[in-house]
Amino acid sequence: MVKYSSRVLNRTFAALADPTRRRILAHLARGDKCVTHLARPHDMSLPAVSKHLRVLENAGLLRRRRYGRVHEMQLDAKPLKQAAEWVEEYRRFWEESLDRLTEYLERQTRFRKGQQRRSQNKKDNKYE
Repeated sequence: MVKYSSRVLNRTFAALADPTRRRILAHLARGDKCVTHLARPHDMSLPAVSKHLRVLENAGLLRRRRYGRVHEMQLDAKPLKQAAEWVEEYRRFWEESLDRLTEYLERQTRFRKGQQRRSQNKKDNKYE
């Protein structure tokens, strides 16, 4: 199992927990945007959007570039990739565990059906 920084994962998942921040990331996935452009679709003040951007920035999910007074934001998908890899490891673990459980239950079902047949055959032979 690959070792991941729990601090990075915690920040990434905390940032992704908010729907506004997920929408901001979706906008940035289509290209770099200035802060005012990112704020437009949200029913909140520019300072409120800026707080969301700082959370995303602290999580390493975006980078800020300044051109004079214009702040342009750029998506950095590296933390998202690490989070997806972490989730994938657990998905594989649970998938393998569920496959083993399925195999076990199928063996038990076949075993019980075999027992029932043998029991029925004994009863049938007893009355012949």
